Amino acid sequence: MLPLEPINNLAAPAFNDAASCTKWLSQLQLTNLTLAHATLRAQVEELSRCPMRGKDRLQILEVLRESVATVQADSIKKMFGKKLPLADEELVLLITISDLWKFMFIGYLRCWQSLDAGDSSLAAETALLAHRCMLYCGLQIGEFLRMGYEPDAESWQRLHTVYAHIENRGLQREAVSDRFNRTGQAVSCRTLYVKTLLLHRIRLLGLTRNQWHLIDRWFDQWGDTYTVEPGCTMSREDAPPLAVDLSGTRGLVPVQRATSAASMRYMAMVPFSKLIRVKTILLQQGQSPQQLELGDELNSKDCIDLLNRLHACLCERHSEALADEPRDGPSLRLCSGLESIYAHIAHKPFKFPGSVSISEKEAHKQIETFGRLLDDTDRHNLAHLGFLDDEWTVEDDGLLNARLLRKTASHERLGLNQLVCVHKQDAKNFKLGVVTLLNVTRGGQLYIGLRYLPGNPQAVIISGSASGNILSGAAAALLLPEMPNLRIPASLVIPRDWFSTGRRLELDLPQHRNQSVTLGISVDKGNDFERVSFSVRS
Repeated sequence: MLPLEPINNLAAPAFNDAASCTKWLSQLQLTNLTLAHATLRAQVEELSRCPMRGKDRLQILEVLRESVATVQADSIKKMFGKKLPLADEELVLLITISDLWKFMFIGYLRCWQSLDAGDSSLAAETALLAHRCMLYCGLQIGEFLRMGYEPDAESWQRLHTVYAHIENRGLQREAVSDRFNRTGQAVSCRTLYVKTLLLHRIRLLGLTRNQWHLIDRWFDQWGDTYTVEPGCTMSREDAPPLAVDLSGTRGLVPVQRATSAASMRYMAMVPFSKLIRVKTILLQQGQSPQQLELGDELNSKDCIDLLNRLHACLCERHSEALADEPRDGPSLRLCSGLESIYAHIAHKPFKFPGSVSISEKEAHKQIETFGRLLDDTDRHNLAHLGFLDDEWTVEDDGLLNARLLRKTASHERLGLNQLVCVHKQDAKNFKLGVVTLLNVTRGGQLYIGLRYLPGNPQAVIISGSASGNILSGAAAALLLPEMPNLRIPASLVIPRDWFSTGRRLELDLPQHRNQSVTLGISVDKGNDFERVSFSVRS
């Protein structure tokens, strides 16, 4: 089993049995959940190092579970949807949340070690201890997955080692009741283990927070379809098995990546594939998600879409992503934010009409100092002016979507539904995209998925007068041209809070051409942009 740090006789938690723990929790102020989280974490850590009878420790941990779950849920709620990579203070909070799960795990593991050392008072709790160790070990990994971070090698080793120990004891299939499980049903250690592996496998689907919670519940409910065995069979037509190394530092891999090591285990995906297909067919035939125990969060159409995405990710053959297997490939440049995108397309920074740009100020300064421009070609050195673009390796770059891996660990952060622009190093054509997926690899590189907007964007300046809460003045914008062959009309990509149906705007086009337009409808909306239709005013 996993080695633990020695207990510390100086450790002194605020409670030493279930009764005193219950009294202490009744005095814990949950009105300030940030303080409550820090206080609870400190006490659980202290408990994890304190010498104590196994039965007393177990009873205390069971009392603590509800309060720990409450403060953890509140803390993680503040983290979801953050731009990646996380800022330092956000990453510290994520590690703090993960550590609280880890200290709960250590507490239950100490109980199990007491049992192995001959503590007969815990003899009837063997299955419970196995369940709790597996649960909290998985939760620690799960928080990183939900935040878009690849778990580290130590976390994977811990999870695999715990499951191997449970398997050696023959406890992996024994279901244990847990009143905090949202399905309301007893769950086995095998289900908890496989669920963590599957959640890691689907992390690149770009799931919303609600989809994460829903699939988490589905995976608990579908535990009867899971197998984790030393061998496997497969045929060409079937969903291929997935493999995991109980002595390794990774999650599930395609069966082709499996070795002959005795620690390899295989998960047959045929039962899982059949389950998903049956539910999809029944939904198409008119049964409701509630009838199929899929919950009431999604309608039938959205359920079918999510089930199909799960099937494609878990049950169909495909090459590993750059997030799993970094490798050389073609590259693109990427920049984000409307003003930066405008600058790269126009080859000059955006400036308010009538104002003097940064580059022009620099030129005036050179003339005043040296009597001439030192290098006129540097007047629009965008990188020097702070308009940076990064180099990304291309995994996939299609007409509608792309998958990219940033070549270096950069502090430039991206968020879901954020506008970006990609282009080749020397190309004149640019493509606008919306971020649909974010993941930080173990090496700190950012992996993203993009949904492309149609057309080759043109840099324009928009201006308009104030109207209610709508912003006024001038702003950088992008014009997407009409695509007659695809029956796609021209559209404008403008900053958020600029759109109002029927609003009149002036466009400052290249070659100093002006055009008056009337805005129509909102076609697409992201965190930092809105794509809108328009008509030209004569």
